[in-house]
Amino acid sequence: MTVKTAIVTGATSGIGAATARALAGAGWQVIATGRRGDRLDALRDELGDVLLPAVFDVRDEDAVAAALDALPARFRGIDLLVNNAGLALGTGPAQHADLGQWKTMIDTNVTALVAITHRLLPGLIERRGAIINLASVAGTYPYPGGNVYGGTKAFVQQLTLMLRSDLHGTGVRVSVIDPGMVETEFTLVRTGGDQAASDTLYAGAEPMTAEDIAATVLWVATLPPHLNVNRLELMPVSQSFAGFQVARDA
Repeated sequence: MTVKTAIVTGATSGIGAATARALAGAGWQVIATGRRGDRLDALRDELGDVLLPAVFDVRDEDAVAAALDALPARFRGIDLLVNNAGLALGTGPAQHADLGQWKTMIDTNVTALVAITHRLLPGLIERRGAIINLASVAGTYPYPGGNVYGGTKAFVQQLTLMLRSDLHGTGVRVSVIDPGMVETEFTLVRTGGDQAASDTLYAGAEPMTAEDIAATVLWVATLPPHLNVNRLELMPVSQSFAGFQVARDA
């Protein structure tokens, strides 16, 4: 039986790390990428030599290229790209937002995702592989403070559908998964390390876990090759849709 190889971006924590574990547990080889080498090394110690750490910032195209060019022979045939690396920064309205934070979100969630996808496309086509993009319900449902983060995730959603159209006939499967509330380091990053804000957001809500989303990624990745999940949206039962805002005269 041929062992398949996946590359998972943003695998140092949360959904990315859980996805690496899920794929490795199902018999895949996994290239796990991220900036924090110590965490990737710990993941390799946990999972063994089926996992290859690749330490780089996805925004650094030269570093990405160097890492991919240096892959050992047995990891070079990539069958699955999981574009998970991404972040949200700031919770305020657009008129009070930090432009630098906006640019960081665009560089990470959009530009870096596009660059690594473009680089791996020829091999994925050759191997009739798959791309699974992690977006967010924020790309579909607006909320105060979502601004550029939601915009980047809407881009990921639409790019997925456009790739699906362009790759028609190649056998490459392209899917986007849109999670709602998942308890990870997401809110800590977004708020600059405010643990109280993170605890308050998830308190009593029974949010989804990183393992829930990783199990979904694994399910999509291991469907029969004639099936394609175009788009899949998940929320915890406790989360639903907010009503419209109405500004009223005093």
